[in-house]
Amino acid sequence: MSHALTFPVPAAGSLDQYIQSVNRMPMLSEQQEVELATRLRDEGDVDAARQLVMSHLRVVVAIARGYLGYGLPHADLIQEGNVGLMKAVKRFDPSRGVRLVSFAIHWIKAEIHEYILKNWRLVKIATTKAQRKLFFNLRGMKKDSTTLQPAEVQAIAAQLDVKPEEVVEMETRLTGRDIPLDAGSDDEDERFAPISYLPDPQAEPSELIAEAQLAHLQDTGLRNALASLDDRSRAIVQRRWLAEGDSATLHELAAEYGVSAERIRQIEAKAMQKMRGMLAAVV
Repeated sequence: MSHALTFPVPAAGSLDQYIQSVNRMPMLSEQQEVELATRLRDEGDVDAARQLVMSHLRVVVAIARGYLGYGLPHADLIQEGNVGLMKAVKRFDPSRGVRLVSFAIHWIKAEIHEYILKNWRLVKIATTKAQRKLFFNLRGMKKDSTTLQPAEVQAIAAQLDVKPEEVVEMETRLTGRDIPLDAGSDDEDERFAPISYLPDPQAEPSELIAEAQLAHLQDTGLRNALASLDDRSRAIVQRRWLAEGDSATLHELAAEYGVSAERIRQIEAKAMQKMRGMLAAVV
């Protein structure tokens, strides 16, 4: 099915239009969902698969938004989540009595998790001069933890000599904005809010096992990857990326270990590569 169905996510400039488009797609009733899934299972009906996927694209958008804090492009996260959704649709069995969204959430998250692990960039989100200025100054310039208002965005942009949209993008990357579960008082919007897609609390055992495996990866994967490093490499990674306070710079570590900053960078890069390989293998 993955060869017959593709759902490309547009470039960042038109991502808002894509999100608006998928949010306008009608949701399926339970009866419609069962009928379409039965056609797909029994007849290999690609059009039925398309309808099942299209009606759940909004779920992928909502889930992907929760991973913005990793500094990866929202469009890429959505694309990977869409792959997971298509895998879930292909494997969905309507006779189990569970809604597709309950089954698909695991597959969507698993695909996004794998993408994050393969593209691990521990806070590597400031690659341009403007982004570096924002990365090191934005938190201190914010009055509180709430989302910046338009006037505040304009003021920070003027002070740092960057574009307002760059301020908004960096704030999103640093905070990984949460989204409300409900849609407020609008009955029409409430039908399309993420809360409508919460999984059935009576999840089947296979889903519970899968969730437990993901939790194990999150809790122990990083610790095991760190433990595989030699003492110096582990200390460098921890002080560069995992320190609660200010992280150590390459030059500070170079002075401490009596080597060049470039050597510290090489040790760090080799350690990160090894950790990425271990984490990806666990997935």
